[in-house]
Amino acid sequence: MRLNKRFLIRRVFSYFGRSSWPVRRRWGAFLGWLAPRLLRSRDHIVRRNLELCFPDTSPEQRDAYARAHFRLLGQSIIDRGVCWFGPPEAVDAMIELNGVEHLAAALSAERRIIMLAPHFIGLDAAATALSRYLEVSTSIYTRQSDPDVDLIVREGRSRFNTVHLVERREGVRDLIRHLRNGIPLYYLPDMDFGLKGAAFVPFFGVPAATLLATAHLAKSWDAVTLPIVTRLDIETGVYHTDILAPVEDFPGDDDEFAATARLNRLIEGWVRRDPPQYYWVHRRFKTRPEGEPARY
Repeated sequence: MRLNKRFLIRRVFSYFGRSSWPVRRRWGAFLGWLAPRLLRSRDHIVRRNLELCFPDTSPEQRDAYARAHFRLLGQSIIDRGVCWFGPPEAVDAMIELNGVEHLAAALSAERRIIMLAPHFIGLDAAATALSRYLEVSTSIYTRQSDPDVDLIVREGRSRFNTVHLVERREGVRDLIRHLRNGIPLYYLPDMDFGLKGAAFVPFFGVPAATLLATAHLAKSWDAVTLPIVTRLDIETGVYHTDILAPVEDFPGDDDEFAATARLNRLIEGWVRRDPPQYYWVHRRFKTRPEGEPARY
């Protein structure tokens, strides 16, 4: 039964990987329409997050953000077929990688590198493009609850070159080992995993349990921090992935809390440019300070 399920998942995503953009676009539109109707709890989370982060925006505008978000989310799920099973030329046509000179300069200088990747819709596309560019890299990974899905996701994310996937629950020991050995780290800084290794740092003015690891790793190993920001153009199907210039003097003389707050402010700025592109389906404010009521 499990093999049949795994086979079916592969067949579905392989189909999307071979499909043209017009076909994938129709499937993405359907999935984006279906998701908030089928997954009511996720629709509630998206709308609550938007309400918390954009309190001065009109309800009509937040509703438009929510609908656009699910459209983008549906498309990103369909397009994983290209990332994981499509021919390399289709991957390269779908993902535009900009700012490679920043990554090349850090590699040439033999710097340890943290590729800081906030949770935008195009997160998987960006990871795929970077794994095509880098001969070896490391990525933090959250195990999927379904073993069949987990296997396919792991295989897909390590499809090109050598990608060391470090499961988040295993701790930072393997991350440190790879970073120490000069292997670039693709790091996701902005999900709520509770208070272990985290602090309540403002995000859009709301205290959010935020891991302090980026600042800690950057300071401990003198690593350069390169932000990775991706935007999906829903009209063309192209994922515009920008490798930005290194975060200046990071963490500098700031303590880990202040440095992390600085990163959160940077992420806020990138989100404000196109709010539907952010991964609002995550319960970013799940963990609350003692005595504060639940946000969802």
